Amino acid sequence: MILRDAVRVLVSNWDGSYTVPSRRLYPHQWSWDSAFIAIGNARWSPRRARTELLSLFGAQWYDGRVPHIVFNPRVPEDAYFPSSDFWRAAAPSGARTSGIVQPPVHALAAWKTYQAEPDQAFLRRIYPRLVAQQDFLRDQRRSAEGLISIVHPWESGMDNSPAWDLPLAAVQATATGFVRRDLQTVSADERPTDRDYVQYVELAQAYRESGYREPGAFHVEDPLFNAAYGLAESTLATIAQELGLDPEPHHREAEAVTAAMVAHLFDGKLFQPRDMHSGTLIHSSSAAGLTPLMLPGLPPEVADALIGTAIDRFGLNDMPLPSYALDAPEFDPARYWRGPSWVNVSWLLWQGLRERRPDLARTLADAMMRSVSLSGFREYFNPLTLRGHGCRDFSWSAALVLDIVAEHSLNGLKPSRRESGQESGRIRKADDISDHVLA
Repeated sequence: MILRDAVRVLVSNWDGSYTVPSRRLYPHQWSWDSAFIAIGNARWSPRRARTELLSLFGAQWYDGRVPHIVFNPRVPEDAYFPSSDFWRAAAPSGARTSGIVQPPVHALAAWKTYQAEPDQAFLRRIYPRLVAQQDFLRDQRRSAEGLISIVHPWESGMDNSPAWDLPLAAVQATATGFVRRDLQTVSADERPTDRDYVQYVELAQAYRESGYREPGAFHVEDPLFNAAYGLAESTLATIAQELGLDPEPHHREAEAVTAAMVAHLFDGKLFQPRDMHSGTLIHSSSAAGLTPLMLPGLPPEVADALIGTAIDRFGLNDMPLPSYALDAPEFDPARYWRGPSWVNVSWLLWQGLRERRPDLARTLADAMMRSVSLSGFREYFNPLTLRGHGCRDFSWSAALVLDIVAEHSLNGLKPSRRESGQESGRIRKADDISDHVLA
């Protein structure tokens, strides 16, 4: 039943060439959402997974950045804020987009899609775009120490984390003239505060006015983002080898960023963000600090320390992974990214545990499945009670459950024609996705 329901969610949120995260709250295409969604879609429709990724990369900019939102022109401007009119940005393909990015988990999604149904044409088409995405981050966001920075909390994916409270304190909250749409769908008690939103808008406006080039008051090296970047390089090495290309540059970059993270972001127990303005670590208790377990080259002693922290402070041995440590004073089990459990972050940690601690990986997978079984495919969950919060029928929750179940011995999911055929719009062929030459 849970598998049929997961496919139902993905089918109902399909928009012809991509999947919206949620019909009511997120009516466009989001970058890392599409990556996670492709991973799940690959388990029952690899063609749809390929289309999802090619649709997203069809809105890639000439400089290689993959914007965090690709706007659907059929959706009214006032249906979501910040809208495309706010960002004033467009890709070479003509798609209207935002100007910021999200964690680069797309190479992993592309490889898992290929593994589900090998298609060399797809892999050859997506590989240079994935390389261009990494090139953008190196060219415009890499520090002298070899780490990648973000310029907005939205770029972290974990938007409202308490880890950002300190750097956000330097942001003047003066933006006016906008209307929040999220509170029409989700309770204010579960979302960022009005002050948070004003600061987000201030930062986005400043970055927009710089031509999407110069960081403003928020300039941070984030552990999750850097872990995703490093894992992307490891994955690109695998893809390059599959295509008969040289994997060594990717291996070297993966090793370099892993070493830089250990040298500059690891505090002995957890990876921490670093404020680029002050050059100091931001001491937080975010689950983002556990995600470097994904990195295949992480030193064993560092991995062991992270696993100990995950058990001692995040309750990993008997509950879903909270997004913030249970013993931290800022922990809130129901407010957006300040404590709730999210399937995608749990899934990323699961990737890092499966070979290092398969027992904990099974425990974490079971906890994710219990949450969904009890509360449905919600956006996030109270890790203590498993009560669901945020949107219902959330796409990446459904998608990653399909992947978790498949990895627990099911070799792909094949819903009936009736279940897979009730779509809004047809599944477009990959050749229908607009293409352009990257500069």
